[in-house]
Amino acid sequence: MARDYYSILGVSKNASKEEVKKAFRKKAHEFHPDKSGGNADKFKEVNEAYTVLGDDQKRAQYDTYGQTFAGAGQGGTGAGGFGGFDFSGFQGDFATDSMEGFDIGDIFGEFFGGHRQRVQRGRDISIDVELSFEESVFGGERAIVLNKVSECSVCKGNGGKPGVEKVECKICNGKGKIHELKKSFFGSFQMTRVCEECNGSGKVPREKCGACSGRGVYKKAEEVRIKIPTGIDDGEMIRLEGSGEAVAHGSAGDLYIKVHVRKHKIFRKQDENLIMNLDVKVTDAILGANYEIETLDGKQVLEIPAGSNSGDILRIRGKGVPVGRSRGDILVYLNIKIPRKISRSARDAVEKLRGEGV
Repeated sequence: MARDYYSILGVSKNASKEEVKKAFRKKAHEFHPDKSGGNADKFKEVNEAYTVLGDDQKRAQYDTYGQTFAGAGQGGTGAGGFGGFDFSGFQGDFATDSMEGFDIGDIFGEFFGGHRQRVQRGRDISIDVELSFEESVFGGERAIVLNKVSECSVCKGNGGKPGVEKVECKICNGKGKIHELKKSFFGSFQMTRVCEECNGSGKVPREKCGACSGRGVYKKAEEVRIKIPTGIDDGEMIRLEGSGEAVAHGSAGDLYIKVHVRKHKIFRKQDENLIMNLDVKVTDAILGANYEIETLDGKQVLEIPAGSNSGDILRIRGKGVPVGRSRGDILVYLNIKIPRKISRSARDAVEKLRGEGV
């Protein structure tokens, strides 16, 4: 009975090549005989179906002639004796002559125990830093001390005693790689992985560094300088790349600093501007006056125009948050202060004003 390869993979006849490939991977995972609950017969069926549907030419012939086309159903003899599996769909990840350097970054790496060289990366660190309001406006630099795994300052991370030459690694015989013979359902494969002793360099120090015992890293107190950008807001995060924990033969993690800004007794920040409220006496609002106010740059005289009202906004230019080569402004919100109690003479004066329609 002819097999329906589309049904075996669980895809429609209009499925794209990528959909076919994804379906095959899923089924291969499910039925692989090395896994618990696997099924060797179904795995062979899935393999045979993908051998056909994963190849454009074979798929076209199959769609036209069915399983009777030349080359169909060769589950036990195709692809160089690898159970009929067609490796052409993996764009050369297989070295079909010697298999050296075989490295498929998908399910076959798991099946065959393959190894992909990955760059080691140290742990990220998160800390909290409290800033004054002035620091958040003008920025600056803050030095902190962290107790973290850092690169060895003696051997500079190579693990060898300074001045001592490197010799050939005895584990890999100076090749930097280790070849292993792996057995699987498909047969035996020669695998290649990076030597962990020399990290692929083929050389190791003749004598290990005494400070870090040859590890290249150790835990120590280290000063880190943080550049505070101008205008940073409460709750924002600063990221220092490579200032996290170090790792031997790899890259250091990152340092994340969460900023907490202390509140100011006068100002609050709004984008590049500083906002403040100013209480003004009624008479000063009516007649006008000069008020001396405290800015982040020192004292500043502010003129209150005659006839000012509550809610009016006065602007002090160029005294706000630095933005590039310019600065924002200070916006002063006026609050006309009405006294709760006044003297008899003051009351008489106000009555005269009311009589004049003021």
